Amino acid sequence: MKFNDFADDSEDTEHTPAQRAAAASRSTWVSVGVNLVLSTIQIVVGVLAKSQGLIADGIHSLSDLVADFVVLFANHHAQKDADEGHPYGHHRFETAASLVLGLLLLGVGVGMVWSAVVKLENPEAIAQVHVIALWVAGAALVGKELLFRYMLAVAKRVKSSMLVANAWHARSDAASSLVVGIGIAGNLAGYPILDPIAALIVGFMVAKMGWEFGWDALHDLMDRSVDEQEVQAIRQTLLETPGVSGVHDVRTRKMGDMIVVDAHLEVNAALSVEAGHDIAVQARQRVLQRHRVLNLMTHVDPWRKPDLDHAAPPMRGGSAA
Repeated sequence: MKFNDFADDSEDTEHTPAQRAAAASRSTWVSVGVNLVLSTIQIVVGVLAKSQGLIADGIHSLSDLVADFVVLFANHHAQKDADEGHPYGHHRFETAASLVLGLLLLGVGVGMVWSAVVKLENPEAIAQVHVIALWVAGAALVGKELLFRYMLAVAKRVKSSMLVANAWHARSDAASSLVVGIGIAGNLAGYPILDPIAALIVGFMVAKMGWEFGWDALHDLMDRSVDEQEVQAIRQTLLETPGVSGVHDVRTRKMGDMIVVDAHLEVNAALSVEAGHDIAVQARQRVLQRHRVLNLMTHVDPWRKPDLDHAAPPMRGGSAA
C-alpha cells in the first residue's frame, strides 16, 4: 500500500481538522473538474473512433467522479465532533470511504475485464481505430499524471489516507491511459486485437488496485494496530516523561488517520494517588502533542526499586586456620 508515504514527514504539515478538511475539499474539487472533462472527451472520442480501450479508460475516469463525491461526503462527516453515540469522533468515515473506493475500483475493473474478454472472443469484429484516439489517450495520460502528483502532495501534507487512496486512483488512471495508448498504436499499426487487449490489462490493473485499497481499509476497520516504528516512538515519548519508570502493554488501533492508544505506566509505588495521576496526565499530553494520537488511555502500575541488599545472600569472608 502507498500509505507509507506518510513516512516522509515535514514541518509544514497541516494537522488541524479545519486545515485538513479545506485541503481535502480543494484537491477533490480539482479532481472532479479534471475527471469530468477527461471522461466526457474519452467516451465521446472512443465511440466515434471505435476504440474499446479509450472507452474503457473513459469509464474509469467516470468512476473517479463517483469516487471524488464519496471523498467529499466522507471528509465532511469525518470532521464532526464526538457525540454520545460516537465518543471517539467520526474519524472512521475516512476509512469507510477508502473501503468504498476500493470496492468501486474492484467493480469497475471486473466489468472492464468482462467487456474485453467478450470482444476478444470475436476478434473479426474488432474495428480499425481512428488516429485521433491516440492523441486523446496521450492527453489523458499527461492530465492524469499531473493530477496524481498534485493530489498526492496534498495528501502527504495533511496526512490523509483517504486522499492518498484517491491520489493513487488517479495514478492508476494514468497507467491505464499509457496502456490504452500502446493498444491504440498497435491497432493503427495493423494489429487490431491490441486495443481490446489494452482494455483487458487496464481492467486487471483497476481491479487489483481496488482489492488492495479495500483490503487495507477493512483491516483498519477491524482495529489494526499501527506499524512497530510508530508504536516505539510513542513508547519512547512515554518513557521520557518525568516520573515514568517503565512502560508496558502499549496497544494501538487506527481511528481513521488518527490513533487510539492504551498503555500501562510504571511509577514509584511510594507516590500518592494524586502524584501518580499527575504523571499520567503529563504523559498523555506529551503523546497527544508529538504524535497523531486521538486519545491515550493510561493505567498506572506501582513500581518498586529492587532491593539489592536482599537480592543475594551476603558473602562470608575469612579463611580457615
